[in-house]
Amino acid sequence: MAAYRPVAVPACPKLGEKITQDTLYWRGYKTPVQIKEFGAVNKIDFSPVPPYNYAVTASSRIHIYGRYSQEPIKTFSRFRDAAYCATYRDDGRLLAAGSEDGSVRLFDVSGKAPLRQFDGHNKPVHVVGFLSDKYRIFSGGDDYSSSLWDIPSATEIVSYSEHTDYVRCGCASKVNADVFITGSYDHTVKLFDARTKGSVMTIEHGHPVESVLLFPSGGLLVSAGGRYVKVWDVLKGGQLLVSLKNHHKTVTCLCLNSSGQRLLSGSLDRHVKIYSTTSYKVVHSFNYATSILSLALSPEDETLVVGMTNGVLNVKHRKPEERNEKFQKKRQPAYRTYVKGRTYMPKQEDFCVSKPVKRVLRKYDKLLKSFESSKALDAVLEPPIMLHTPEVTVAVMQELHRRGTLRSALAGRDEKQVNLLLTFVARRVIEPRFTPVLVTVADMITDIYQPVVGQSAIVDKQFLKLQEAIGKEIDYQEELLEVLGMMDTLFATFTKKRDIHLEENKSNGLTETIETNRN
Repeated sequence: MAAYRPVAVPACPKLGEKITQDTLYWRGYKTPVQIKEFGAVNKIDFSPVPPYNYAVTASSRIHIYGRYSQEPIKTFSRFRDAAYCATYRDDGRLLAAGSEDGSVRLFDVSGKAPLRQFDGHNKPVHVVGFLSDKYRIFSGGDDYSSSLWDIPSATEIVSYSEHTDYVRCGCASKVNADVFITGSYDHTVKLFDARTKGSVMTIEHGHPVESVLLFPSGGLLVSAGGRYVKVWDVLKGGQLLVSLKNHHKTVTCLCLNSSGQRLLSGSLDRHVKIYSTTSYKVVHSFNYATSILSLALSPEDETLVVGMTNGVLNVKHRKPEERNEKFQKKRQPAYRTYVKGRTYMPKQEDFCVSKPVKRVLRKYDKLLKSFESSKALDAVLEPPIMLHTPEVTVAVMQELHRRGTLRSALAGRDEKQVNLLLTFVARRVIEPRFTPVLVTVADMITDIYQPVVGQSAIVDKQFLKLQEAIGKEIDYQEELLEVLGMMDTLFATFTKKRDIHLEENKSNGLTETIETNRN
C-alpha cells in the first residue's frame, strides 16, 4: 500500500519589507531601557561635550543621566511647580530652564543652586535656549512674549510681544549669534534679530506650532504643528519647500542626527518617523507604547532617547562597532569538522542504515488519510486557520474536489456551518490565487442549499453578500478590459506611426542612393 502524501499547500509570495541601508542602520539599536519619571517628559537635551550626559525635564525636576546610567547622576529640584525645557549651553557647563511661575533659572552643571534667576514673564515659560555667543539667553512664555537676557548682568536686554498666543517652542541660529526663532500657538513662526526692535520674518505654518528646528547651516527651517512637518527656505524669505504629512496625530518634537542627513519627528500617534533630508521620504520608523512628547539623539547617534506622556523614558543604545568586530572574529570550528565523513563512499561489504524520518501529520491530513472528508473540511474552517492561513483551507477544498468528495463534504450542514462557509467564500473568492477553487465551491454550495433559501435570514444574508462580491468583481473585470482595449488602441497607433516613419526614412534613403548613382 502506498504511503499517504500530505496535502500540498501552495506557497504564495508575500510582500516583505524592503531592506535598505537605513533599515539595517536604525535596527542596530539594542533592546530599549525603560526609566520611569515623575511626570510627562516635556524636554530631553544632550550635552554637546563628552561624555554626552542628557538632561530630562519632567514634573518639577530636572534629572541628569549618564549615557548608560539608569539612575540620575544629578537632580535639580529647586522649582516650586513644573519645570520646562532644560537646555545645555554649547560648552556643556551651564543649563537653563523655564518654570511654571514665569522665571528662567540658570544652573551650573557641577552645582545645585541656581546661578541666576531671570524674572520678567508673568506666565509659565516653556521655551529657553542659549544664543551661540554663550552669553545671552532667549525665552518664550504663555504671556505671548519672547525675551532676551544677558547672563553676566542678569538683566533683560529686549522683549518682543508680537505673538498672539502661547509661545511653546524656539531655537537659536548657530551661524549668527543674534538670530533666534520662536513658534507659537497662533500658527506662526517668527525670526528675531537681537539688533532690531521687532521680528525680521514671519512664517505662517497653518497649525499651532509645537516644535521648530534650524539646520546647522542656518538656511533651512523645520516647523512642526498639527499633523504636518514643513521645511522652509529662510534665505528665500521663508519659502515653503516641502510639507510632510506622515503622522496621524499632532507632531510634538523634532530632531536632527549628527550628520544632518536624517530628520526625526515624534508624534502623539506613538511613532517616530525618520526622513531623508535630500528626498524628504520616510526611510524608517519606530513604534512606541504611548504618545511621544520629546526625543533627542546623542551627538554621535549612539543613543536615542524618547520621552512619553506617561512619564516613561525610553532609551536605546547602539552597539559599539568594536564589539561587533570582536564578535565576528570569534574562532570558528576547523573546516575538517564540517566535512568529516561526508566524502566517504560505502564499500560493497558495508551495511548502510538509513535514519528513519518520522512524519508528523496535521489534523486535516489525519482526517483525509482516514477518508473523513466532512471532518477534514471542518478542521480547516476553524477561525485561526481561515483568518491567518486561508491557503490551507483552499488547498484542502482542492484536494477534496480532486478526490470527488467535495460535494458530500459540503452537504448536510446546519445553519451555523453554512454561514461560516459562505462567509469564507464571499471574503476570499475575489482573491486571484483562490478564485478558481472557490468559484467551484460557491457553485456547489448554491446547488446544494438552493432548496432551503428563504428559511434562514442569516444564510440568505450571506448569499446576498456572495452575490454582491461576485458582481463587484465582474464590474472591475469589465472596467479593466475596457482600459486594456484603450491601451491596445494606443499601442497600435504608436506602432503604426513608427512603421510609417521608418518607411519614409527608407524611401528617402533609397531616393538619395539612386540620385548619387546617377551623378
